[in-house]
Amino acid sequence: MKLKHSYFYTLREDAKDEESISGNLLTRSGMIKKSSSGVYMYLPLGYKVMKNIEKIVREEMENINAGELLMPALIPEEVYESSGRRKAFGSDMFALNDRFSKNYVLAPTHEELFTIAAASKIKSYKDMPFSIYQIQDKFRDEPRCRYGLIRVREFLMKDAYSFDCDEKGLNDSYNNMYNAYKKIFTRLGINYAIVKSDTGAMGGILSEEFQAITDIGEDKLVICDECGYASNSDVAKCNLLTKKSDEEIKIRELIKTPDAGTIEEVSNLLEEEPSKFVKTLIYKVDNKFYAVLVKGNMEVNEAKLKKLLKANEVCLASALEVEDVTGAKIGFAGPIGLEVPIILDNEVMCMKNFIVGANKTDYHYKNVNLEDFNYLMTADIRCITENDCCPKCGKKLIFKNGIEIGNTFKLGTKYSESLGLYYLNKENENMPVWMGCYGIGIGRAMASVVEQSNDDKGIIWPMEIAPFKVAIVVVNTDDEAQMDAANYLYENLRKIKISTILDDREERVGVKFNDMDLIGIPIRITIGNKIKDQIVEIKQRKKDEFEEVSLYDALVRVEDIIDGE
Repeated sequence: MKLKHSYFYTLREDAKDEESISGNLLTRSGMIKKSSSGVYMYLPLGYKVMKNIEKIVREEMENINAGELLMPALIPEEVYESSGRRKAFGSDMFALNDRFSKNYVLAPTHEELFTIAAASKIKSYKDMPFSIYQIQDKFRDEPRCRYGLIRVREFLMKDAYSFDCDEKGLNDSYNNMYNAYKKIFTRLGINYAIVKSDTGAMGGILSEEFQAITDIGEDKLVICDECGYASNSDVAKCNLLTKKSDEEIKIRELIKTPDAGTIEEVSNLLEEEPSKFVKTLIYKVDNKFYAVLVKGNMEVNEAKLKKLLKANEVCLASALEVEDVTGAKIGFAGPIGLEVPIILDNEVMCMKNFIVGANKTDYHYKNVNLEDFNYLMTADIRCITENDCCPKCGKKLIFKNGIEIGNTFKLGTKYSESLGLYYLNKENENMPVWMGCYGIGIGRAMASVVEQSNDDKGIIWPMEIAPFKVAIVVVNTDDEAQMDAANYLYENLRKIKISTILDDREERVGVKFNDMDLIGIPIRITIGNKIKDQIVEIKQRKKDEFEEVSLYDALVRVEDIIDGE
C-alpha cells in the first residue's frame, strides 16, 4: 500500500466522543469511524486488522475440523418464539415488519437457526459428532452504548455450535473448542482469564467466559491465585462471613426514625453499625413482587436472584410500586406483615436482634428475629466482596476488571428439545441431540488488544494482526536515490508476502513517524541521507532503540524480526 494515493488519514487530537483508550486510538488512527450510537464503520486499516483476527479464528477452527457457513441476519420472529427466547431477549432485540406485516427480527444470536440447519444432516447417531461456525454481524439494541467497539449495537461475532449424541460427546467437543479458544487469544496477544459465568438467556448447564484483563472492563472478575478459581462476580459463590449469633433474643421495638430512609442515615441516628441492619428490597420478577433481604452492608446480586427464580426479567420496583406493596415510602420497607414472598440471603440466617424497616414511613423495628415473619426460601443472593475468601480453597481473592471477548456454553438438550432436533440411537430410540455453543467478539477482541497494548504515541499491534507488518518511511520523496531504495524494498517485501506500507507522502518526516507510531506498525524502515552509503534504519514499534543495516540486508533482518515474534 502506497500512502500518497490511498485512503489514509489520522487525527492529531483526541476523539471528542470516545471515552475509552481503544475507541480513541482506533478513531484517531483512522481505523474506525462512528456512524451512529453503537454503530461503526471499519475503514481500510481497521478492516485489515479485523480480517487478520478472522484469519486466526478460521485457522484454529479448521484445526478442530469445524465447518464454516453463513446464516441470515434477518430472521422470522417465530423462530425465537418457538425456542422460548423471544421474551428473554425482550427490548434488546431489534424487531421489524416486512411489507406483508410479517414479524422479523435482526438476529442477536443464532442457536435456533443452527439447530434447524443441523436437522438437515442428523438422522442417526452415525451423523455425529460435528461442529459448524460462522463469522457474521449480530444486532442488539444496547440501552447504553459505550467504550468504542466494546459495547455496541451492531458487532461482528464468530459463533460455533457442536452436535453430539450424549453428554460425554459434548464434553469432548467442548474441550476441543475450549482449547482452540485458548490458542486464538494467545495468538492475538491478549492477557486473558477464563471464568465461570451465568448462562443467562442462552440457558444450558455450563457457561465460561474468556475475559481480557483491563481496567475499563465492565465485568468484575473474582480470581484466586492460590488454587486457580476464577469466576464472574455475578455467579461467584459467597461463603458465610457472619458467625451464628449467640445473643439472647430481645423484645422487638418500634422506633421512630424521621427522614432516615437509608442504612447510613438510620445507622447514624440509632448509633448502630450497618452490619446490624437488614435491608428489605422490593423486586419485580416477571411481573410478580418479591421482598429480598440482605445484611445492611451487603448488596443483592440480581444475576443470582434471576437464576434462583428462573426468571426472564428482574428489576427493582419503582417508588410507587414499593409504596403499594409496603404501605410506606422507599427506605422503610421491612419483612414483618408483608404479603409478598420473602427471600433471605444466607447471611441473614445467622443474625439475631437486627433492625429492619417497619413498612411505615419514618419508622423502623429494632430487635427483629427470624421468628417474627415468614419467608419463602434462603439462598446465596448477595454480591461477593473483597472481604470474602475463595469458595474453593479459602485463600484471599483478587478482583479485576475484564472485557468479555469469548464465551463457551454447554447447552445440553435445551434447544434440541424445544426445536425438535432428535436422532435414532443404536437401540432405534428417538433421543435429543446434545449441543454446545461458542462465541468470540471480533470487534471486542480488536479493542481489547488496543486497551492492553498502547503507549503515549498510539497503538502497538502484535505482529500477527497488525494491518501491515512493515512501514517504509522516505525522509525526502524528492530524492531519487531514497525513492529508488524505498521502491526496491517495497517490491521485494511484497514478493516474500510481507505486508508493507510505503509512506511516499510529501509530509515532514516527523509527521510520518508519528502516523506510523499511531497506527501501530510493528517494524519501521527509514530511508534518509545515509542511503548514499546503502544504509537504512530499522526500528521496532515496541522498542526505543533503532539499528542501522545495509539496504541489501534489510529484507533478511525484517524476516528475522518477524520470525522472532
